[in-house]
Amino acid sequence: MMTSQKTKAQVFDLPKLRNLVHVFRDRQEAGEILASMLEKYRGSDALVLGVPAGGVAVAIIIAQELNLVMDIAIVSKITLPWNTEMGYGAVAFDGAVLLNHDFLSRLRLSRQDIDEGIARTKEKVSRRVEKFRGNRPFPHLRRPVILVDDGIASGFTLLTAIEALRKAGCREIILAVPTAHEESLTRILEKVDAIYCPNLRGGWSFAVADAYEHWRDLEEQEVFKLLEDFNKGSHGSKKRRSVNSGKNR
Repeated sequence: MMTSQKTKAQVFDLPKLRNLVHVFRDRQEAGEILASMLEKYRGSDALVLGVPAGGVAVAIIIAQELNLVMDIAIVSKITLPWNTEMGYGAVAFDGAVLLNHDFLSRLRLSRQDIDEGIARTKEKVSRRVEKFRGNRPFPHLRRPVILVDDGIASGFTLLTAIEALRKAGCREIILAVPTAHEESLTRILEKVDAIYCPNLRGGWSFAVADAYEHWRDLEEQEVFKLLEDFNKGSHGSKKRRSVNSGKNR
């Protein structure tokens, strides 16, 4: 367990999984392990927010296991023209843009390249908001919010999501991720209230996918189907309300 001197936020991990790879069978097992670490939130008024795409698969498991309300927080990295896996910034669901100026200073990108990347990413985020949330208002955030992704490499995309949630009035953010690089968590620690991450890793080389035995990117239609299935399966619970419901919004 690590602490931040500024905020006293804590990182909860599983020592037996530190610096190991292939520790989760898939995102479902990762979600189940995280749910066991988040047991104190069971049946509470906490809100689970999944980050599309992969984070939604993990978030749904947490919400189901702990009988919690779930929704999504859409954010997307602004990728390089020649490498769609690497980003130099991110766009959040509220349209806010956060650029990684330290990284940008080392790149040979023109102002036009940057502007086109921002515009392209804004369009992607807007499309996902419309596809996954429609016209529903964002849920109220004056309660604990469990922000979920399937892993953290640089952490910049999640920093953008956290900033947008704070602007929207969120007072307490609990970050829940199956795997992360220790250095990235150090940058995020003072921005949230607690972090749950069973598989902490260090070293110069890191890939989120290495934490999983079975890994693949999820397409938008798959995420939509996951949310749709969650909706159908949650109608009988008072707590685990539909992600398409207007209740408690």
